[in-house]
Amino acid sequence: MLLNPELEIVRVESARFDLPRDASTTVQAKAALLADAMRLALRRGAGPFRSAAQLAFEPRTYQLVPLLMALRLQVPRLLIADDVGIGKTIEAGLILRELMDRGEVEAFSVLCPPHLVEQWLGELKARFGIDAVAVTSGTASRLERGLPLAQTLFDAYPFTVVSLDYIKAEKRRDSFARTCPDFVIVDEAHACVGTHKGRQQRFGLLSGLAQNPERRMVLLTATPHSGDEEAFARLLSLIEPSFASMNFEDARYRERLARHFVQRRRIDLVTGDWDEDRAFPKHETTEFPYRLSKAHLEFQEAVLDYCVGIVSRAGAGQRERRLAFWGTLALMRCVGSSPAAALSALRNRVSSENDRLETQIYDEDGEDEDAVDIEPGTSFDADPDLLALVRQAEELVGKPDPKLSALVDALTPLIKKGANPVVFCRYLATAEHVRDGLRKAFPKLIVESVTGVLTPDERRDRVADMAPTDEEKQVQRILVATDCLSEGINLQQLFDTVVHYDLSWNPTRHQQREGRVDRFGQPAELVRSIMMFSPDSAIDGAVLDVILRKAEEIRKATGVTVPLPDERGPVTDALIASMMLRRGVPRQLTLDLRLDDGARAMEAQWRDAAENEKKSRARFAQNAMKPQEVAPEWEKVRSLLGSPADARLFVERAMSRFGVPLEARKALLLAHVDALDPGLRERLAEHGLTGSVRLGTVEPAPSGTALLTRAHPLTATLAEALVEASLDPESLSGLGIGRVGAWPTLAVQQTTRLALLRIRFKLTIHARKERLLLAEEVALVAIQGGRIVVVGEPAREWLSAAATADLAPVARDRFIAKAKEDLPSLLEGPIAEFVQSRAQELMQDHARLRAASGSASRVTVEAVLPPDVIGLFALMPGEA
Repeated sequence: MLLNPELEIVRVESARFDLPRDASTTVQAKAALLADAMRLALRRGAGPFRSAAQLAFEPRTYQLVPLLMALRLQVPRLLIADDVGIGKTIEAGLILRELMDRGEVEAFSVLCPPHLVEQWLGELKARFGIDAVAVTSGTASRLERGLPLAQTLFDAYPFTVVSLDYIKAEKRRDSFARTCPDFVIVDEAHACVGTHKGRQQRFGLLSGLAQNPERRMVLLTATPHSGDEEAFARLLSLIEPSFASMNFEDARYRERLARHFVQRRRIDLVTGDWDEDRAFPKHETTEFPYRLSKAHLEFQEAVLDYCVGIVSRAGAGQRERRLAFWGTLALMRCVGSSPAAALSALRNRVSSENDRLETQIYDEDGEDEDAVDIEPGTSFDADPDLLALVRQAEELVGKPDPKLSALVDALTPLIKKGANPVVFCRYLATAEHVRDGLRKAFPKLIVESVTGVLTPDERRDRVADMAPTDEEKQVQRILVATDCLSEGINLQQLFDTVVHYDLSWNPTRHQQREGRVDRFGQPAELVRSIMMFSPDSAIDGAVLDVILRKAEEIRKATGVTVPLPDERGPVTDALIASMMLRRGVPRQLTLDLRLDDGARAMEAQWRDAAENEKKSRARFAQNAMKPQEVAPEWEKVRSLLGSPADARLFVERAMSRFGVPLEARKALLLAHVDALDPGLRERLAEHGLTGSVRLGTVEPAPSGTALLTRAHPLTATLAEALVEASLDPESLSGLGIGRVGAWPTLAVQQTTRLALLRIRFKLTIHARKERLLLAEEVALVAIQGGRIVVVGEPAREWLSAAATADLAPVARDRFIAKAKEDLPSLLEGPIAEFVQSRAQELMQDHARLRAASGSASRVTVEAVLPPDVIGLFALMPGEA
């Protein structure tokens, strides 16, 4: 596009915003309010962090490290592998927002599993002010409807969150590769590598995208290396193809990889230099053993005896033997869960999913969909012994359940302390059984369940409906959930306790469950997790010994939870052997079945997993960037733009000026926006703010609220409205927000002029592709005797100091007239010098940040003179 100024009717001149001769006068309090509104309305800051003005939260220092890593790369390709709950979404969003505000990204796609699409849409909107659209099997046809033939969905919608399982299909994959934006975030990236068909399709999609050397890609995963070196190499190849074949022991290779790979444990961030313990709650883990009743113990033993018989009679064929083992473990899992789950499994006589039994047993059934919580059928033939077990289970379903009673005993003291627990069950029948029991035990609490019978949207709505609507009448709540909720919906705002009612057979699933609650943004200072098991149960004992205790040993040694070894055969053998020995089966049978080989192989695999994890952590620990290199520049930006405390003070003052003061409610504020001016109400309604808006004042904000920051729609709308009211006399004319004023104050000892300036800068980024950006700042300068004496916060304190008296109109007008008369010489002299020096300071700030990030590019800053004078106020000492 080409613009020719000679074709314009009116001569094109440099833009200026002069102080008009007829500017309205104002009083001290409203002048201070205007200065705050100008600062908080600023959106294109000139500092090195361009995105700071757009964020609706306060990032932690450690969350800035991936951003600096991205800024040092000409084409950012990062693998962010921080632990669950540290904030990988925030870290990726910071990179995206910063590159957007630098003019480097005009379109993007987030690729994620389908159950995470809504979460990403919400995070982008709430935290970063980005409106994206969902591209899934349910929305794509609607979005494409009506588009011109030459325009693709991704041309029409530059900001998208895309379901991996929708876009990976071959017929869509190729067209997406042609129209995919040049910035891509991939969540749960570990689920895109491996031998499973779905993973192969996802990897084919991503490797095709990665072939474009100009495409920026940010990969997110909490489990980058699960002991499968080949899968890890494929993951690294998406960053740089050569990473797939290089030697991890090579120091030069590790140095290259460290520029693209960041991996931090929770413990890394609460020790050492980071001082981030306030970002996470304390986590207290306990075990809660319970005893089985005589009837329940007899039932478990009867089922185990039946299964031992099945195993001992298993044929010599590998497939027949494996099916017998899997059927045994599947049935025992249900028996250990609840009589209701056991009855369902025993009745499911014909199973068409025998080949999927193994993945369900080891809680890996979420490859292309949610975790399956329906009780599996078994492959055993019906016989009188099996029918007797069915009758026994039917009798137990109607009797008191010792496991459920133990859960009530575990929860009762916690409920008295104000806890809000999530109880995780493995099976649908168990969850419904537990929900009904807890409703009887705790009739005054809200008790709901979320299982796989609900759609993802229905699950999200059910959780959201449990949020309190009135802080003064908050009711405690208990959520009973299956593992369909262990990923995808964050629960930290509503719940603070996790109970593993059923032991997971995959250690990472425990981590995922707890990660829904114990994560960045949890307001409670203490998060509890409780693991229930029965020492009477052979199946609980086997799982604890073979899987969970071993995984815990590795976690204590390395600081992370490792998944099960990929080869499941030894795990299955070890579990069967442990159960049989606990039931008193002669050891000779385990030897005949060669189950001891599995136990020994399992021990060796755990040792290898521990060693591999230690090596991985030592190789790829992120120690290159220190917080002191990041924090100072961020603090400068916060002081210029306004902190959450500044935003709160402004909103309180502004709402009072509009005659609708905020209402304080414990940890939150209520803003009754329906009582505001009709024009303001309409603008706020466009942001979804109606009625009484709940505002959080401390981070993390309570459930159902948003933190009151400069980017909150209420703050931004009020600030913009007040600035407009000062510039346009007809906008909100009743407020009296003028641009000039004079008053006496005890804050100064001699006549002082305060100039509220809007300064524009040209930022030129000298890189491979040179870019020119326009930026602006708001500055408040105090002038005495023709020279600037203070700027920024000290000048703001002078402006905020209350006037000691009202001047007579004639005296006030005389002081204002004199200030206007002197303004041109000030603009050409001390103010111009200040603006030029500010440009030099900004250039140095940009240089320091780029040096800290290792960036080769540089930035020059040119001030646009003269600055706009938005306000001019004369202060006299005392009672002048």
